[in-house]
Amino acid sequence: MKRIFRVAAVGLLISMVACQIPSGSAQGTSSTVFSEITADEFEKKITPDVQLIDVRTPEEFSQGHLRGAINLNINSADFKNQVSGLDKNKPVLVYCLSGGRSASASAFLVDNGFNEVYNLRGGIMKWDAAGKALETGVASSSSGGLTSDDFKKILQTEKYVLVDYQAKWCVPCKKMAPMLESFAETRKDKLELLKIDADINKEFLKLKGIESIPVLELYKNGKLIWSHEGELDEATLISETKL
Repeated sequence: MKRIFRVAAVGLLISMVACQIPSGSAQGTSSTVFSEITADEFEKKITPDVQLIDVRTPEEFSQGHLRGAINLNINSADFKNQVSGLDKNKPVLVYCLSGGRSASASAFLVDNGFNEVYNLRGGIMKWDAAGKALETGVASSSSGGLTSDDFKKILQTEKYVLVDYQAKWCVPCKKMAPMLESFAETRKDKLELLKIDADINKEFLKLKGIESIPVLELYKNGKLIWSHEGELDEATLISETKL
């Protein structure tokens, strides 16, 4: 069942979205409607009357986007000016890679008086995982992405391999990065840290079934022995991995 929230609930909803980029609480007006919806629900709402917004970078957009989407990069300096050209009285559908940046963009739109805003839960990763099409003729992944064979070769070591699936824009990923690097450095005699960028390796993440980040995996002798989805601290990492 679709979850429709009035403005008072928007802040709580956004805090639950993975890789959120904080943008303040949403105020809007008493008539504002915000909803975080599934890929199927999102697809049904795509009509000529809505404004479909991709808030990723131009590079990400060029690698594959929803047909008819407009690229308004939330991290660009003129994002606010670009948004001002949208019609506040028409529904806005917003998406990014995994739902974080689009949640922040949705909050911004609500703050600025847009009447009806929908965020794609899980972003384009969920859309792609559901087998839904991207714009015809646009590559869905960057060249140089990691292949399954490459990954297997990396795991051919006597050491443990800690795999960090992350992205430059992902707030929890950036928060965890120094801890993971320190953790690996103090155990470099028995552990290797492998960072996999979700933006560059979309096809590989799809193959692995990873639909949100951050995700950590620990391998030994080529076998997965531990995994964790979401943010965690060093104490938990040590406790769960026994390293």
